[in-house]
Amino acid sequence: MQLRNQLAASLGFAATAAAQAYQGFNYGATNNDGSCRGYDDFRGFFERAKGLAGTEGQFTAARLYTSIQCGTAADPISAYQAAIDTDTQILVGLWASAGRAAYENELNALISAAKQLGTAFTDRIIGVSVGSEDLYRASPTGQQNNAGPGATGAEIEGYIGWMRDWFRGTLLEGKPIGHVDTWTAWVLPENAGVAASVDFLGHNGFPYFENTKPNSIDLAADNFWSAVQQTESVAAGKPVFITETGWPSMGPQSGDAIASVENSQRYYSQVGCALFGQRTTFWYTLVDANTAQTELSFSLTPLDSATPKFDLTC
Repeated sequence: MQLRNQLAASLGFAATAAAQAYQGFNYGATNNDGSCRGYDDFRGFFERAKGLAGTEGQFTAARLYTSIQCGTAADPISAYQAAIDTDTQILVGLWASAGRAAYENELNALISAAKQLGTAFTDRIIGVSVGSEDLYRASPTGQQNNAGPGATGAEIEGYIGWMRDWFRGTLLEGKPIGHVDTWTAWVLPENAGVAASVDFLGHNGFPYFENTKPNSIDLAADNFWSAVQQTESVAAGKPVFITETGWPSMGPQSGDAIASVENSQRYYSQVGCALFGQRTTFWYTLVDANTAQTELSFSLTPLDSATPKFDLTC
């Protein structure tokens, strides 16, 4: 009953907050061995996502973490052209945890892409995210977990204002601007200014990792929706996109959470199938690519095969 009530409340919010719900996956700029992804890689993955058995072609969007092509200083990422050529919608991402100079390169790459590719590119933009989990990494919890360099709320607010200034008078003007983070970062008082300055909030939620409380697969759906409600509590009615969620099919035990194909499928069926078509969602993930998580596998398909690890029918 608790889950049903949470689900109804959350989906009701989603229906009023966004006119259209997109479904897609997260795509990093590199492979899990650290090698750079190029146009052929992105095109192949976008086509694979659309053709996944059992999904009726519903995965037609892509979330990116950077606008810069791997191996270059500030060239637009080749995923943009691949998205045009496969008619894939894009949640653009700019890396925002490497300082102002690196962020300026991100802005330059995105502006260049808009100039070079025109409306074929910009018409496919769902929104633009300034950073991903920067606030979490900068928080005491992130620092305690050695999560890496982050950015403060004040820095992210500044980057958002900078972006709005640079978008003025370009094909990117008016595109929704947001930020992606964990609920634990969104609810911190020092980050209220970020929530106030964005057009949408991205929510990354992994009950598997929340091992400071009971987090078995039996509790996963309730834990997921409880976390979403925390992010919604500071959203002031703005859309909340589910930008990352999933359950690993392989990996170490995390608290009560066990990684297995069976549990990955159960999480997909209980959480994913409730999200798809109702709320903009980027599942984690189509193909493993996180160089820091080589002992974990969240992918729905292996790198070298388009055959899903389990039945994806909802």
